[in-house]
Amino acid sequence: MPRIAIIGGSGLEKLFEASKTVQLETPYGTPPPVSVGLIGKEEVAFLPRHGPEHDLPPHKVNYRANLHCLKQVGVERIIATNAVGAINNTYSPGDLVIPSDILDFTKSRIGTFFDSAPVTHVDVTEPYCNELSTTLLTCCRAINTQAHEKAVLAATEGPRYETPAEIRMLRTLGVDVVGMTGAPEVFLARELEICYSAVCFVSNKAAGMQEKLSAVEVMAIGKRVMPSMLNLLHQTVQKIPKQRTCACGSAIHQAQV
Repeated sequence: MPRIAIIGGSGLEKLFEASKTVQLETPYGTPPPVSVGLIGKEEVAFLPRHGPEHDLPPHKVNYRANLHCLKQVGVERIIATNAVGAINNTYSPGDLVIPSDILDFTKSRIGTFFDSAPVTHVDVTEPYCNELSTTLLTCCRAINTQAHEKAVLAATEGPRYETPAEIRMLRTLGVDVVGMTGAPEVFLARELEICYSAVCFVSNKAAGMQEKLSAVEVMAIGKRVMPSMLNLLHQTVQKIPKQRTCACGSAIHQAQV
């Protein structure tokens, strides 16, 4: 029963030297197969957000099935990885970012497990688990890998990139990076009382900040930063405290009417 899970995309399959694959069913549909393997002495689950063949665009990912299946196998902590575009001028392609807040600009995704009674209003004053994010940042420093912290992530619908006007609006709102997969993952994890943090890699400057945007460029930057990302994940998994001292595990307490 893995207590830690990593959600990500292509390249992260290399997390494990050996793993077993588990296919689960949930009340919300069938998620991608989950790989379970060892990092050090810790059993860890890996869920490929876009499917094993990376054939699900961000607006078609079944986020509820993905999160629910991790809850079913006993996961208490999730580290998500995301490719993002930089809006903050001090961020460059290849940089790592640990977000602390999020703006949700998605449109068509179901963002809650609570569609009926009891009416539930979950608190997201701290959308990302502070204990988990602190562990990520501590491990970044330990391996001499710089990461931007206290960053605001904007989640957009996709699959198209944003327009220059949209990026100017997001910059005005105080956004540092923009991506297509940050929401509703973070909110669904909170509703399931699972700790959730993210490590993003900057794959490009956002629209209007460079001549054009290319999915090929995003993949190339992803391959370049993958060794650092894998090293960080390996170190972090082994440093995550056994006992949770954050409030994530009691998120539904006082949330229901």
